[in-house]
Amino acid sequence: MKQAANSNQRVGIFVDVQNLYHSAKNLYQARVNYTELLKHLVGPRQLVRALAYVVKSEGVEPQRGAHVAPASANQDASSGSGAASESSFFEALEKAGFELRMKDLQIYAGGMKKGDWDVGLAVDAIRTSDMLDVVIIVTGDGDFVPLVNYLKWGAGRTVEAAAFRRSASTKLVEAVDEFINLETLPRVIMRAAARRRKTGANAPIN
Repeated sequence: MKQAANSNQRVGIFVDVQNLYHSAKNLYQARVNYTELLKHLVGPRQLVRALAYVVKSEGVEPQRGAHVAPASANQDASSGSGAASESSFFEALEKAGFELRMKDLQIYAGGMKKGDWDVGLAVDAIRTSDMLDVVIIVTGDGDFVPLVNYLKWGAGRTVEAAAFRRSASTKLVEAVDEFINLETLPRVIMRAAARRRKTGANAPIN
């Protein structure tokens, strides 16, 4: 159910960057405008914390044949290669207003890779909930349903989730007080064609 935005509400935002990145890439071959994302999620309310959870050396692809420009908050990775691209992406997130939570990608014998932030994001959301009225998790991952239920029924908080509906867990959509479909938000999705017409950071899609 749609909740009325109240300017007195204190908001905390917790972004599962891997989930968001891969959903945008797989569904739209696109990137996310994090400045616009933050603006839409907060609205007229008071932002207390905005945290983005990232894994080093995972989920950021360089663009070949392009100059590495200074990072912009309107793109989810700057052009370049390897560590330069990743570093620019992290810088862009910070410029957009996010605090970074970062960990290294773990590679095990046999090639298995592990680098999710599910537990860390949940712990931060619970710890921060005392100073919040609204908790917004930016993910479509159904593994966060127990967190949603605790925040709603245990901590008495309003919980919103923001994700691409086509890749979001139905259980998560049903569990939260409000689900925000990122596909419907103007200027949040940045498609490749528009990025080629303009400089990458200045090419959001309406």
